[in-house]
Amino acid sequence: MLIEIEDGAPYGVAVGHDGALWFTLVHQGRVGRLTPGGEPEIHRLDRPDGQPTVITPGADGVMWFAEGGSRPGDGRIGRVTAAGVITYHAAPAPYGLAAGPDGAMWFTSMQPGGVGRIAPDGTVTVFPLPVEGGMPAGIAAGPDDALWFTLNQAGAIGRISLAGEVTLHALPTEGAAPVGITAGPDGALWFAEIGAGQVGRIDVTGKVTEFPLPDRACRPHAIITGPDGALWFTEWAAGRLGRITVDGAVEEHPLPRLEATGGGEPPAPEPHGLCVGPDGAIWVALEVGALARFP
Repeated sequence: MLIEIEDGAPYGVAVGHDGALWFTLVHQGRVGRLTPGGEPEIHRLDRPDGQPTVITPGADGVMWFAEGGSRPGDGRIGRVTAAGVITYHAAPAPYGLAAGPDGAMWFTSMQPGGVGRIAPDGTVTVFPLPVEGGMPAGIAAGPDDALWFTLNQAGAIGRISLAGEVTLHALPTEGAAPVGITAGPDGALWFAEIGAGQVGRIDVTGKVTEFPLPDRACRPHAIITGPDGALWFTEWAAGRLGRITVDGAVEEHPLPRLEATGGGEPPAPEPHGLCVGPDGAIWVALEVGALARFP
C-alpha cells in the first residue's frame, strides 16, 4: 500500500508515543504526522532548506528530528509535539538520533565529526572522536548502557559510554561505508553497509560478522528490528525492502512505485528510513513522494 505525500519527499519515518506515524520531508523543510486511517498533517518548519532527515521518539514523549542544513552552521535538532509546537537546539551537522538510557537525546555530528548529547534541561555537549573525517551517521542505544554508531567514511562502528568514552571497531571490508544501525533481537547491534552491499552484526565485545547481500550494488541504507525477530532494511539503489534473520538468511521484496506522469517508466522509489508501524507492519519512507506499507 502507498500513501502519496503531495509535493513531499519523505526521508525518515518513526512511530511516536501518540501512536501516529511521523515523517520528514527532506527537500521541503517539513515534518508530517499520519494517524491510522487519517490524512497526512504537515508542519512547515521555519527553514524550507533545513533538510530534515532522521526522526525518532524521545524519552520525553515527543518527536525529535535532525536538520543538517544547506549551509555551514545551519545544523540543529528540532523537537515537535503532537500539537505541532516546535523548538530547536543548535547542533553541528546532525544526522543520527537516539534516545539514551540516561533520558537524554544523543546524536551524531557528521561535520567535523563527533557524538552529541542533549540533556533534559537542553544543555548540548559534543564529544569529539579519535578519528578525523570519519563522518558518524546512524546511532542506536545498545544493551550495555552505551550508544553505538556508524562511521561512514572511516569504515568503523563506534561505542560511546554515557560519560563520553569512545571505542572504535574497524570493519573487515574496505569501503563498507556503514549508515543505519539498530539494536538487534539477539543482544547485538546490526548495521547496513551501503558501500559494500552487506549487512553487519557487532556484539558488545566488538566481534564483527558481515553478511553479503545477493545484490552487492543494492546500497542498503537504514535498518530496524522487525516484529518477527528478524532485521529489516532498505535497499536504496534497488528500490527494495530486505529482511535478514539472525542466522543470515536474506529475503528481498520489491517496493511499489508511483505511477509515472505522462507515461513512461515509473520513478525509482528511493527508500530511506523505515519503522514498525502502530499496525505491526513495516512502513518505509520513499523519497520519490510516498510512504509504503509492507505487506
